[in-house]
Amino acid sequence: MRGYYDAVGSPPLPPDDHKATKPERTTDVQPESTMLRILLIAVIFSALALSNGCVYRANISQGNLIEQDDLDQIEVGMTRIQIRFLLGTPMIDDPFHRDRWDYIYYMKVGRKDATFKRWISILFENDIVTEIRKDLELAPEL
Repeated sequence: MRGYYDAVGSPPLPPDDHKATKPERTTDVQPESTMLRILLIAVIFSALALSNGCVYRANISQGNLIEQDDLDQIEVGMTRIQIRFLLGTPMIDDPFHRDRWDYIYYMKVGRKDATFKRWISILFENDIVTEIRKDLELAPEL
């Protein structure tokens, strides 16, 4: 016998009857209460995800905002270039109706219907304004 240390130089192992055993894991939370907590958390998150009340809706502004002063300056006999200078590029430039420009504007605030709507059509003949249709009716669901 070599003494207290074996050939490698490490201390001897304790006898088998004194082996260290892991203590049994004790939990004070029952599996049923854990499942109830998980279910409760899942229900809360599902309710939050499904409710639309917590989702922000930004204000939507679509089209050409047409000032009344600019609209008052438009006259029959003006050219396309003059109209484009006053009102900007038309919202709808239909390739099937080259002699008609439509300027449409609406604004939606949050989840509400459009609070401000405007639709103006300008008809041309040989690049000269022949008719101005102001404040046409837009679809009510906008």
